[in-house]
This record gives sequence, C-alpha cells and structure tokens, in this order.
Amino acid sequence: MSFNEVIAELPKLTFEEPQILIRQVLELDDPPLSSVDEELVEARLAEHHADPDSSVLLDELKDRLRSRSKS
Repeated sequence: MSFNEVIAELPKLTFEEPQILIRQVLELDDPPLSSVDEELVEARLAEHHADPDSSVLLDELKDRLRSRSKS
C-alpha cells in the first residue's frame, strides 16, 4: 500500500484506531514508556474523554506559547 493510499484510508478509521496508530508510530522512534509514564498518558486520555472541551487546538497552543516567548 502506498503512502497516499494509507492517507486516503485514515478518515475511515474508528475513533480509537488513529490513537493506536499514533502510539505505534511513536514507538518506532522512541523507547517504550515506563509504567509511570504509561499511567500518566492513560489518565490524561481518560480525562480528555470525560471532558473533550478541555483540550486546546494545536494552533491555539502554538499561539499561546509564541505570545509567552515575546513577553
């Protein structure tokens, strides 16, 4: 399967499947998380699922960080 074919299939994934995919891709370059880090990730993900409005869009986060660095 080509890269473009993979990209075309992404919208068809279930809610959980992109998260699994991202985790697997990250594990290709990074050592596995410690059990403490894994628990922290799972806890934060559960918090996000409980209150999805608590998240911030990446562009908004970048803007906030840029404005802090200018101060």
